[in-house]
Amino acid sequence: MIKKIKFNKLTPEEEKIMMDKQTEPPFSGEYDDFYKEGIYVCKRCNNPLYTSSAKFKSGCGWPSFDDEISGSVERLIDADGTRTEIICARCGGHLGHVFEGEGFTDKDTRHCVNSLSIKFFPK
Repeated sequence: MIKKIKFNKLTPEEEKIMMDKQTEPPFSGEYDDFYKEGIYVCKRCNNPLYTSSAKFKSGCGWPSFDDEISGSVERLIDADGTRTEIICARCGGHLGHVFEGEGFTDKDTRHCVNSLSIKFFPK
C-alpha cells in the first residue's frame, strides 16, 4: 500500500526554493541567527529533519546543522556537478547543500539549509 503524502501550501517564494531548487539570499532567512530549543521540519511535508542540538553558528548566512535526523535527508550530486544537494527524503523538496571538511564542528559536516525550506517547532 502506498502512503499518500499531504503537502502544505507553499508561498511562491517557498515554491521557487523547494521545487525549482533556488537559494534565498544569505542573511535573509528567519532561522539564520536563531537558536531556540526544538525541531525543524520540512516546510512542504512536515517531515522532521533537524534538532536544535545539531544547529550551529557558521556565519555563512544560512541555518547550519552538523547532523540530520536519521533517514530524513537524501544527498544528490547537484546539477553543477561539484556540490552535494540535500532534499527531504519524504517529499523531495530542496533544502540546500551539504559541505564536509570545513572544520566547524567535530562532525565536520555543514548542512547549509534555506530558512524557507524549513519550519521550527519549539520544544
